[in-house]
Amino acid sequence: MDAEPVVVVMGVSGTGKTTVGRLLAEGLGVPYAEGDDFHPARNVERMSAGIPLDDADRWPWLDAVGAWARERAGRGGVVAASALKRAYRDRLRAAAPGAVFVHLTGDRDLVARRMAARTGHFMPVTLLDSQYAALEPLRPDERGFAVPVDGSPAETARRALDGLHALAEEGSGGAPPA
Repeated sequence: MDAEPVVVVMGVSGTGKTTVGRLLAEGLGVPYAEGDDFHPARNVERMSAGIPLDDADRWPWLDAVGAWARERAGRGGVVAASALKRAYRDRLRAAAPGAVFVHLTGDRDLVARRMAARTGHFMPVTLLDSQYAALEPLRPDERGFAVPVDGSPAETARRALDGLHALAEEGSGGAPPA
């Protein structure tokens, strides 16, 4: 690939976006950015209190993530960001055309167990259902693919790397072969 894409590791909270994103960035040799770090303090306070964000809360966050992605366009980078709705991904794509979305997918019970086991994160398990309700999976016309999180983080990252390599080889905007 001539220009390295910006990869957005997306999915509901608890799917391993941070862990897999860091492994993916390491495997690609590009910088990593934690999407949660771009949230305004008000968003973190709301989520910590168990209040789901609405679109108005998310637009400034998405714009900040998009600004980072725009700066990395052509040079590559990985950012973890839920990007649950098509409109959110469209906004990120507008900032960084050519962005690739790696959608981490998992069974709700598995994801809830992972969320309950982690420490030091502001997102409570009580908001998981609102995330699944908002989730709009990638559509065939979106550049990206889904990766199940039923294995270890290293296995998930390897699957994502394989998918990115397949996507680059086929040179198209669709999903890599299954």
